[in-house]
Parts: sequence; structure tokens; C-alpha cells
Amino acid sequence: MLENGYALGMIETVGFPALVAATDAAAKAADVRCVTYQGADAGIVTIYIVGDVASVTAAVAVGEAEARRVGQLRHSRVIPRPDRSVMQMVLQQLEQEKSKQASFKPVSKAAGDKQKNAQSTPTTTTQAIKEE
Repeated sequence: MLENGYALGMIETVGFPALVAATDAAAKAADVRCVTYQGADAGIVTIYIVGDVASVTAAVAVGEAEARRVGQLRHSRVIPRPDRSVMQMVLQQLEQEKSKQASFKPVSKAAGDKQKNAQSTPTTTTQAIKEE
């Protein structure tokens, strides 16, 4: 998607429900990828959408309408053919989010049962994961 014909679209809402509705509508409206979202103070959240210029423009328009219907739209913008450094900044945030999620490994049910049945001192979540 990092060819010259791509675009970056942003939809900013107040409140998460409006953002989810806008994202869903945008993703269904055109062949785009909703890459990440970013939260700010006072409930302001922004979704970032990537795809070809026409698809992103259509997706953002549909997402705007849905955000207005469900909640409050603050602003939207489509940047056709942004500089590579702009996309790297957005995608870097996405990679950081993925690495945070990958580092979190929930304890399985078997490990939880093993922990309950242990007669010695209780193990921590980290120890339970290492035992598996």
C-alpha cells in the first residue's frame, strides 16, 4: 500500500461509539484498510484509513455521515499521496500497538487450574506462563 497512489484518511469523533460506527461504515463502503486509531483527552478519537485515493475519499465520506448519525463528528481529512514519512509515522504507531498486544499472553485455563491446585505458594502470572 505504500505506492504513490495511496491516500491517508482520518475521521475524528467525540466518543468511541461514533468512531466505531464510522470505522465500520468506512470499511464496508470501499476497499480500504483501517490501520489504527488514536485517543486524546476529552473523548476525542481518530481513526486512520489507508487505501487508494478514490476508495479512501468514499470511505471517509460514508464514515463522516455515520459518525454524525451516531454521535459527534469533529473533523475529517483525506491526504492523497502523503509523503512516506507521514505514513511511516502512522504505521510506526500501529507496530507499537501490535508489539504491546503480542507481549501480553493470557494465562490458559490449564495453567489457571494448575495454579489453583498447587499446594505451595501461589505462582504469579509470569511464572504460570513460563511453566507452559
